[in-house]
Amino acid sequence: MQLPKNQFKAKLQNGDLQIGLWSTLGSSIVAEVIADSGFDWILLDTEHTHNELPMLVAQMQAMATGTASPIVRPAWNDAVLIKRLLDSGVNSLLIPFVQNADEARAAVAATRYPPAGIRGATTSGRAARYGRVKDYLHNAAEEIAVVVQIETAEAMAQIDAIAQVDGIDALFVGPADLSASMGFLGNATHPDVQAAIKQGFDTLNALGKPVGILAYNPDNARRYIEWGARFVAVGSDLRTLLQGTTALAASYK
Repeated sequence: MQLPKNQFKAKLQNGDLQIGLWSTLGSSIVAEVIADSGFDWILLDTEHTHNELPMLVAQMQAMATGTASPIVRPAWNDAVLIKRLLDSGVNSLLIPFVQNADEARAAVAATRYPPAGIRGATTSGRAARYGRVKDYLHNAAEEIAVVVQIETAEAMAQIDAIAQVDGIDALFVGPADLSASMGFLGNATHPDVQAAIKQGFDTLNALGKPVGILAYNPDNARRYIEWGARFVAVGSDLRTLLQGTTALAASYK
């Protein structure tokens, strides 16, 4: 059995625009529905949600026949958390709160077997199809995408060094936390925040490194795409459910 192709990583390398959705509800049924909605990728979040590993496995299984590639955000840039996610079959990771090149290198090391990294070796997990994937230990890194999240002014100041760390496939800007770190909590559209995002995008575009972002507002999303974003989350399952059901109820009252 061959190691499955990571379509999200392949499209990153090809420079394709990929439209995604944030998923925080922790439901395999929701994951099954949204994976077939036409998105290119779905972010399964464990940082700001109640999602745990058994739930994530069920969600990935539910997404298996959909159009969207699963990406998982661990709760922290932690080698143990990352190891468990990788062994469970996660092949694209969004690592939160990466502040500098050293932290980026640590994230990459957690996804690589020795001597390139520190990932614990096993071929019995779901990632290796329980031992059926030939030469998994030697080939796994080729199909793992490491995306690091830039979400503070400090990280923005280090963005070029972070981007040039070997093994970093892409960077993702977090507008909410970035605006908070700049003194504009809850105001990601502040001109200073937008200028910082634009400068970061320009740096990454010049380096040829893919950049992504979360944008609930369609105008913001389109502007980020014009600035060069290659993977953009344009909403979330929770917000879609919240807005849709609230509007539906209000339309009858």
